[in-house]
Amino acid sequence: MHRETMAEPKHPVRTVDRAMEIVEIIQELDGAGVSEIAEQVDIGKSAVHNHLNTLVNREYLVKEGDEYQIGLSFLGLGAYARDRTQIYETARSEIDKLANETGELANLLVEKNGMGIYLYQAQGQNAVELDTHEGKQVRLHCTGLGKSILAFRPRDEVTEILDKHGMPKMTEQTITDRDQLFNELDQIREQKYAVDNEERLAGLCCVSAPITNGEERSIGAISVACPVHRISEERFYEELPDAVLGTANVIELEHNYS
Repeated sequence: MHRETMAEPKHPVRTVDRAMEIVEIIQELDGAGVSEIAEQVDIGKSAVHNHLNTLVNREYLVKEGDEYQIGLSFLGLGAYARDRTQIYETARSEIDKLANETGELANLLVEKNGMGIYLYQAQGQNAVELDTHEGKQVRLHCTGLGKSILAFRPRDEVTEILDKHGMPKMTEQTITDRDQLFNELDQIREQKYAVDNEERLAGLCCVSAPITNGEERSIGAISVACPVHRISEERFYEELPDAVLGTANVIELEHNYS
């Protein structure tokens, strides 16, 4: 069995679960106050305040005025988790080369619990600044990276992911129809790469290729992202696909056979 599922705990610790929910809310809102957090959880402001104070004391949160932000203590944990991920160690140097070769922003994404997590990014000399960063989560249906991963997963698994996370419209170009998405995933599987033409962010396009294991199952994806206004059709549909496919092939060989 390749598929990884999350088992429900038999005896969940409610306080731990609530604390992590609060942390996730603060991350999603890019900072929040007690009232904002209390509106999204089913406990009162006093209990929320107790959770926040505990997390501040442990330096997992910091308080800035009336707002709470994620603290640097998470950075060490995140870096440790990332460094233990085998695909990161294998792909990092190749992502650097891809960024230098194309002059653009190169990315490595993995899937966890139906969401995409940016594991690594490298900037070429012309790289655009985006809202993404290592550790950021994105939905899979609206990115070239995510579609590359979904194209090399069983149909029932993709359906389960879409049932759980939906297909929200991010831009005018976002695919929100399942049949349309499945048709595109079939095409991606055939051509071995995916494109994102302003589907998550207006003005941004990217070309992506999956990283697969020895049995044609995706374990991640890489991409090159750049602004629409300065890329030609030839570069978007020929040069960049060649670059990401070549890089993906090297990573796969090193990951699967070294």
